[in-house]
Amino acid sequence: MNIVAIVGRPNVGKSTLFNRLVGMRDAIVEDVPGVTRDRIYGNVEWNGKRFSIIDTGGFIPGSEDTMEQAIREQAMIAIDEADAIVFLCDGRDGVTPFDIDIATILRRSKKPIVLAVNKCDNTLQQTYSFEFHSLGLGEPYPISAANGANTGDFLDALTSHLEHSDDDENDEHLKIAIVGRPNAGKSSLSNALIGKERSIVTDIAGTTRDSVDTTIKYYGEEIILIDTAGLRRRSQIKENIEMYSVMRTSRAIERCDVAVVMIDAERGLEEQDKRIINLVNEARKGIIIAVNKWDLVEKDMNTAEKFSQKFKEEMRTFDYLPIVFISALTKQRITKIIDLAKEIKEVRKMRIPTHVLNDTMQAIFERTPPPAVRGMDLRINYMTQVGIEPPVFAFFCNNPKLLPDSYKRFMERAMRENFDFKGTPISFVFRRKNTSWKDRK
Repeated sequence: MNIVAIVGRPNVGKSTLFNRLVGMRDAIVEDVPGVTRDRIYGNVEWNGKRFSIIDTGGFIPGSEDTMEQAIREQAMIAIDEADAIVFLCDGRDGVTPFDIDIATILRRSKKPIVLAVNKCDNTLQQTYSFEFHSLGLGEPYPISAANGANTGDFLDALTSHLEHSDDDENDEHLKIAIVGRPNAGKSSLSNALIGKERSIVTDIAGTTRDSVDTTIKYYGEEIILIDTAGLRRRSQIKENIEMYSVMRTSRAIERCDVAVVMIDAERGLEEQDKRIINLVNEARKGIIIAVNKWDLVEKDMNTAEKFSQKFKEEMRTFDYLPIVFISALTKQRITKIIDLAKEIKEVRKMRIPTHVLNDTMQAIFERTPPPAVRGMDLRINYMTQVGIEPPVFAFFCNNPKLLPDSYKRFMERAMRENFDFKGTPISFVFRRKNTSWKDRK
């Protein structure tokens, strides 16, 4: 996927533009310089082109302040990784010495640059952009990140510099990403599956900085293995280069079919493991839980069962995930991961015929109907599958907005009990419709 970095001095509206483009409020937006300290990533699609966008902290060239130096270093990493750069300026302030310094740095990057002049909220204020021609970065685009004015023309200009990134979508190879905390054994597992020392393996957390793709053959089938840098909580990230690793890991998850989440058996399930599982789930990818270093754990007949039960108690909404107890060092059960990933990829492509889906689920809804809300009886009239990879199901109801979340969770449990969606997140959409399934037959 193409990567775009938003760069500019503090308080010009970078986070507001980021939120506008990704369609959500992921970045903290305050009228105080320096609020955004770490890069934040989101995905955008415009005119058929998809790209990841990076929101960077305010860029202050030459500052001696420690925090500002760290922000500057992170911005430089983002620039280095980006395929194109959005240089955002403040139209109300005009061209400042900081803008001139940043423009000089950006020209040296040799990357495509789109100059956007923010806070041009109306036609009169759009004249603010004219003086930014002096930066020598081409046509300035007057926009308003706050209300969205002229962002369409700006995005047209930006995406003209990006390539169509549909190679992975057309690639039928099974793609497996190995993700997890630093030092959970990701590179060791990768090496064990590959059969040679492709990645550096040490006891030092964070040895692997980049994602590494390797094609392996498994019973004649070519499979792409993506070994990634370890994900770490932001409070534990000491080097800016590790922020770069977080971005690469997020990209690996976006590219894969199935993510293997590595858990250290000696440490057990920790909060960071839960965050990683949620990250993969939000990307709607297949998930396998691999409990590594199982050879180092003192065991009895029930140790694995107790671990699985504890996992399901702490991660109640993820009780459908397969758990494999492995040792990357001794290669114990590592091929089970490949077999499971192949099964999950097929499940992600599975289509359930509409009549089978309705006959099965309507019987369940009749036995346990939705609860009445505000004195109104809720009915689920019929359903159909509308997407694969990941599976998506549309439910047509008489009043979808009133359907309680608790009943939606019941619907998912019922769906999983009757159809095998092992290791696969499924998505529901609810639409208003008054025609019943029986009437449609």
